[in-house]
Amino acid sequence: MGGGGCAHRFYNAADLPLEFLAPPVENVAAIDLSRLSSFSVSNELIERGDVLEVTIITDFSRMGSNTAPIRVGEDGNADIPLIGKVALAGLELEGAEQAIGMAGVARGIFRNPHITVTMKRQRSNRVTVIGAVRQPGVYELPRSSSSLLAALVAAGGLSEEAGPDVEIKRPAPRGAVPNLLEQPGQPRVTGQAKAQLSAYEPPEPPAPVITRVNLARAAQEGNGGHYLADGEVVMVTKRVPKPIHVMGLVRKPGRFELPISQELRVLDALALAGGCSSQVADKVLVIRRVPGREEPVPIKLSMRRAKSNGKVNLLLAPGDIVSVEQTPVTVVVDSLQSFIRFGLTSTIPMF
Repeated sequence: MGGGGCAHRFYNAADLPLEFLAPPVENVAAIDLSRLSSFSVSNELIERGDVLEVTIITDFSRMGSNTAPIRVGEDGNADIPLIGKVALAGLELEGAEQAIGMAGVARGIFRNPHITVTMKRQRSNRVTVIGAVRQPGVYELPRSSSSLLAALVAAGGLSEEAGPDVEIKRPAPRGAVPNLLEQPGQPRVTGQAKAQLSAYEPPEPPAPVITRVNLARAAQEGNGGHYLADGEVVMVTKRVPKPIHVMGLVRKPGRFELPISQELRVLDALALAGGCSSQVADKVLVIRRVPGREEPVPIKLSMRRAKSNGKVNLLLAPGDIVSVEQTPVTVVVDSLQSFIRFGLTSTIPMF
């Protein structure tokens, strides 16, 4: 590092501090999404909204049986014929058979019933997928495979502009706040009580729960098997990188877009700008904005060294400004070349 004071401190590209380095470029197209499939739920686990088929055999000598479809309510209970309500949510099928049999015996309805419970239809989860996917929409996923991977597959996979970050939003439950002043069938509220109720401010509803997942890291670590509950929203973020600007001693200065899934280094940027306009230009200055830092970071490098040293050929970050600088050498050489061209032109006879 060099410089003459804090306000003009320059950093060398070869030994740039880690906090000033450009973030690595993540190739979303190369992410192995199959590694997000670590999530699994038993097909025999009973949840609210599932439809079961319950068979009760009460007399083995005559094989008398009673079979009926049963829906598990939102309270987790199922209304079993002859027995009544039995809590089944959260149990596996075998556990549900035992719970129903025990309830029948405990309530004096059967002595030793044989119970069979099968899963007739599992409740599906409605999941909304938006953002950088090929087919955004609302999808019904089987509860046993309601995972982040299943949602992305249902939406046709990631689009070309997809970034690696995904937000999963679980809406907070919201109950309607009753109007205490106008409840039908209730006596009319007047006077001081009405004034107190009018001043009542209901509490703020709870905020939705947001989970952020980086697909590249999750796939690499194999821990991306996120379960998606009913009503959750999956948003795949789009990558909108800031362009870079190339200026100074180049043939075509201007603004250039960063490729989405490829690295762009200083020499690449200079090639996009048509190369250097001066044969002796060597000094390059990269001006970089670093999040959380008020002043931009000036980074200097040599084009000659960048051709043989990968560290010097700096990886560019979104929004970087790349400037090929004038130096006393370039000024002198360019002046001489201009003088020579002018001199040659003036000595050529005109016909």
